[in-house]
Amino acid sequence: MDGRGNRVVDHPLRDVSFSEPLDPDIGSLNATVTGMERNAQRLGRALVVVVDDRVAQSEQEDTTGPLVTELLEEAGFIVDGNVAVAGEAVEIRNALNTAVIGGVDMVITVGGTGVSPRDVTPDATSGVLDRPVPGIAEALRASGLAAGAVDAGVSRGLVGVSGSTLVVNLAGSRAAIRDGMATLTPLVTHVIEQLSGIDEI
Repeated sequence: MDGRGNRVVDHPLRDVSFSEPLDPDIGSLNATVTGMERNAQRLGRALVVVVDDRVAQSEQEDTTGPLVTELLEEAGFIVDGNVAVAGEAVEIRNALNTAVIGGVDMVITVGGTGVSPRDVTPDATSGVLDRPVPGIAEALRASGLAAGAVDAGVSRGLVGVSGSTLVVNLAGSRAAIRDGMATLTPLVTHVIEQLSGIDEI
């Protein structure tokens, strides 16, 4: 009896532990949360390559590399570094090959995607790719143009796979970078999972 004269009965399940949740919806929720946590872990490592003559020669401060790095980290990537190279095909190709050999999951180049004589990033990238992924490149151009980032809309940038690394060319303006990363992030998760074989588990 309690203090008010009511009968108190110990609940028979009070000390019982369950190996599975009573409510099946709770199990689904736990699975969803676990899946989200795994997705965040799957994004992996990234490297940023800034293609800019003046930045490479320390004549100008790099403002685009840190922006890409920040957006990558917000998306769940670990950024291995931010490398600046001149607009020379050999330098760009060497930076990409170093990233691929280093085993990063994604390498993003910034700049050099236009039509001027020094815009050779796509040309250098094409020699590194094993398989192009044109759908993502087209999505980046379409979303960039819609967002008013003209350099993104007319970009010759490529997206493709080299080994097990996804290679992405972004145009160099801050608007193109912000829009490009917003478009890119949900797409690369799927690609990286395929490359790592996680979606087959």
